[in-house]
Amino acid sequence: MQSQPFSSFDQQSSTTSSSSSLPNLMTQQQQPDVSFVRSTQGFPRSALDRAAASKLRLEHNYKVSLQQAIERNQRRADLEKRLLQEHGSQEKKNRQLQSLGRKESQYLRLQRTRLGLNDFVTVKVIGKGAFGEVRLVQAGDTGKIYAMKTLRKSEMLKKDQLAHVKAERDVLAESDSPWVTQLYFSFQDTQYLYLIMEFLPGGDLMTMLIKYDTFSEPVTRFYMAEIVLALEAVHKLGFIHRDIKPDNILIDKDGHIKLSDFGLSTGFHKTHHSQYYQRLLEGAQNTSGTESIHLSTKEKIATWKKNRRGLAYSTVGTPDYIAPEIFLQKGYGQECDWWSLGTIMFECLCGYPPFCSDNPHETYRKIMNWRETLIFPDDQPISREAEDLIRRLVCDSEYRLGRLNVEEIKAHPFFYGVNWETLRSEPSPYVPQLTSITDTSHFPTEELDAVPEAVETTMPQGYQSETVNAQKDLAFVGYTFKRFDYLTRKNIL
Repeated sequence: MQSQPFSSFDQQSSTTSSSSSLPNLMTQQQQPDVSFVRSTQGFPRSALDRAAASKLRLEHNYKVSLQQAIERNQRRADLEKRLLQEHGSQEKKNRQLQSLGRKESQYLRLQRTRLGLNDFVTVKVIGKGAFGEVRLVQAGDTGKIYAMKTLRKSEMLKKDQLAHVKAERDVLAESDSPWVTQLYFSFQDTQYLYLIMEFLPGGDLMTMLIKYDTFSEPVTRFYMAEIVLALEAVHKLGFIHRDIKPDNILIDKDGHIKLSDFGLSTGFHKTHHSQYYQRLLEGAQNTSGTESIHLSTKEKIATWKKNRRGLAYSTVGTPDYIAPEIFLQKGYGQECDWWSLGTIMFECLCGYPPFCSDNPHETYRKIMNWRETLIFPDDQPISREAEDLIRRLVCDSEYRLGRLNVEEIKAHPFFYGVNWETLRSEPSPYVPQLTSITDTSHFPTEELDAVPEAVETTMPQGYQSETVNAQKDLAFVGYTFKRFDYLTRKNIL
């Protein structure tokens, strides 16, 4: 009898409770969603740096893995297409497919191995730049000869050269052109970046010009035609070189040219920023303003040769071959490389660049005032066709030959008789005489005696604490590279 009131009370209480909670539930449902605010506030800097490094490495590894899968599929598709066109047994075709599969597997294993400085033995130092050296090295396992370019990370960071070195590595890795220096491997350690490239024993065009002073027009025509084809190849890759000069035009064992040093192909070098040239112009106010145009051609050549090698080793470099629109930073295209071609052609025929001077301040001023300062020497006559081509290259960008397409330059009368399709297979007017695969006689190595043959691995003072940390080392993520086609073509795998 008493249980019924209790039961009624319990039921009523339950109903009341449900009724009272209904408005609260409706109120909660009507409230807007509150998004979770993501913030790194409160995290130590070291944790943020490690997180950023992990994120970049994951993104890079995924990108590389995806690209490698695409390349593997493309290589198999290319082979299958070629086998369809060949006459042979099915068994022979299957063996070629199996061989490709083995090479792909071995290449994947090689990708997981780590190259290091100890894998190469220095033969000789053959070059020096503002931020590193170039050494002739021999691989410890295969005995093959390479040119190894080393760049100190601390200098790259200190002098804001990150875009410079990364651009060079990316362009060399993407290119497979016979006109571009071949990159085989790239790797890094805590102190240095390393580029392992093909060794071109003929030296560079600058060394040839210093040795011979001037070239005849047929020799100049040959080298200018090859540079035209090399720049055409670079432009087809979607790049602008921006730093074409004799130092960056290398000579292979057969006397043909290849382009190198693509550091300015994406992003500006720090010394090409407007602030840099503002400082140059401030310094120029203290110069006497003496022009070198009153010197004879032989005196000009002697003065230029005296200063040229020192400029190549300096951090400032030489602006003699750079188009004026690059200094103005108002936008430009591939036509800026054709200006450089014109200045190099002038130097080949006359013995010095058209705007050379005793200091970079005056050179910059001459380039910006090229209409008044482009003067051909009377005591060094050249043909009308040669002068016309130079004037149509060293001019305003909107009128420059090549601005529409490279065929404009190829069709110029100066290049009459050039067979553009077979030029690289034709004999060169200059073939370097070599005594061995390690012959460095075409490089000015006597000027590099002070450079140690072995790479210095001693940490510079303050380097560990100031420059090597997770945040700054992010700039070098993804620097490692190994070229598949080289390894398979040379039967290394």
